[in-house]
Amino acid sequence: LADLGIVASENRVWRLASIAGIFASHHRRKGKAGKLCPPVHDDLLAVVDEKGRVRHDFTATAPNEKWLTDITEHWTGEGKLYLCAIKDCYSNKIVGYSIDSRMKSSLAASALRNAIALRSPDGTIVHSDRGSQFRSKKAMRILKNNDLVGSMGRVASAGDNAAKESFFSLLQTREELRLAIVTWIETKYNRRRRQRALGKLTPVEFEMIYVAADAV
Repeated sequence: LADLGIVASENRVWRLASIAGIFASHHRRKGKAGKLCPPVHDDLLAVVDEKGRVRHDFTATAPNEKWLTDITEHWTGEGKLYLCAIKDCYSNKIVGYSIDSRMKSSLAASALRNAIALRSPDGTIVHSDRGSQFRSKKAMRILKNNDLVGSMGRVASAGDNAAKESFFSLLQTREELRLAIVTWIETKYNRRRRQRALGKLTPVEFEMIYVAADAV
């Protein structure tokens, strides 16, 4: 592009390439049955520091610029529940999530749909690890149809796994745990949990400041 006199940031190039279905070439290894594994997105958040070490830039200058997503496992007396959470890098707010007793592709797909319905993003980078749930055809189709940009790395991404708070382990049924997770996200984490990185504000308070400033 530079040779053609076109100026564009790296993130913009990746976003447009992803929307157009153009990806870097990766060697796709074969699974146990000899089938090709699903493709992996490029790691768009990886940066190299002054000492040559690879880090990840999880900062953002506005809501819906970068989302991080991850799946965590929780136990009850009845068995496991899996939580797929999507967090906005700007405010650390959990903007979408899905809960299921099985860790399958629909878990990630449902979380993405919920976040999209709530936030109406455009060109957002969605970063995950390389789990098969995020490489599924369902997840890939949702990203493409909503002009979102996939990014994958070895780093588990939805943050500090704060949803694994100890009181969850005391719950005995899947329904109790499901209700506790929803209540924790909607009432405690997003609205009451003050974070040092946000100037001791909650995610909701931090985003309200951005919205108010943007409206001026």
